[in-house]
Amino acid sequence: MKTYIFLASAIILLFSACSTKEVFEPKKVANDWEKYADIEDDIVDIASNAALLGNGKILGRDGNVSIQIDSEYQRVLGESDGWVLSATIDGNLTVTSQKTPKLAKHFELKRTIATAGVKDNILAVLFANNEIALYDMDSKELLFKEQGGKALANDIRIVQPYFMNDLVIFSTLDGKIVIVNSKLKKRLRTVIVSSDDYFNNIIYFSIFGDKIIASSDSKILALSQKEVRAKFEVRNIVHDDKNIFITTKQGEIISLTPSLQVDSKVKFPFAHFLGMISDGDNLYVLEKEGYMIVVNKKTFDYTIHEVDLNDGLVFVGDKAFYVDNEKILIK
Repeated sequence: MKTYIFLASAIILLFSACSTKEVFEPKKVANDWEKYADIEDDIVDIASNAALLGNGKILGRDGNVSIQIDSEYQRVLGESDGWVLSATIDGNLTVTSQKTPKLAKHFELKRTIATAGVKDNILAVLFANNEIALYDMDSKELLFKEQGGKALANDIRIVQPYFMNDLVIFSTLDGKIVIVNSKLKKRLRTVIVSSDDYFNNIIYFSIFGDKIIASSDSKILALSQKEVRAKFEVRNIVHDDKNIFITTKQGEIISLTPSLQVDSKVKFPFAHFLGMISDGDNLYVLEKEGYMIVVNKKTFDYTIHEVDLNDGLVFVGDKAFYVDNEKILIK
């Protein structure tokens, strides 16, 4: 009897907690969002700059649907230098030309791949065990490899290797930026962005003027002549030619200077942001409960619009959010 009462009480508490869960409820909503379009099929996998549709075709950030990959390659790793990279869970990687889809190169790497990128004749791979490697695209020869630190759990947003002249910049799964010279086949520098135990992979990397900007879930790095770090619980991050913009797990939308000082900020209690696009004078932020928040970058004035939002994977493009089989356009 006591056991029954305990279980019943636990169930009541569980459902009470669920029923009182706080969600974002704006006090004022402008006109409904009316800019929608369909896409060819449901999104079944996403990478930083590409998504895989259920029909096997690749959707790019520009909204164009390109080549179709083989059905056995169920993971898209992204677009890179005119190629689409896809992989199987057991480490078979295919690099397919976007201009000539019949031109494809296959690598049997025998380990799960986190992400990869291509530039000229170099294939750069970040493995799921946090090892980094460079391969010759023609001979498939291993040119360089180095084992990274342990990464116990990762955010699904994993950044592709970045190429800059002879440098390959890896954004690792344990919160570091590793710079490798592809000609010398040598690691030149390692910079720590964050040192958390869990979900510490780099989720964002970009060159902003003369700075490297990199972010994990919990910390942002601005790297030039010196290293500057700032703590934020980051959900999304973008930049234009003047400022860096982030959304946080606390429901904030924040404008940062290039030196990571807070310039402007607005908070939406209990908001859960799914993605952010910077376009012209505005930020467009998609919120989980079905809202589009449009923020002016200079004044930080905003309007909130109700959005018809499906459940499904969210892929953020240059001019639209792609959710399930729907495109939510910003213009």
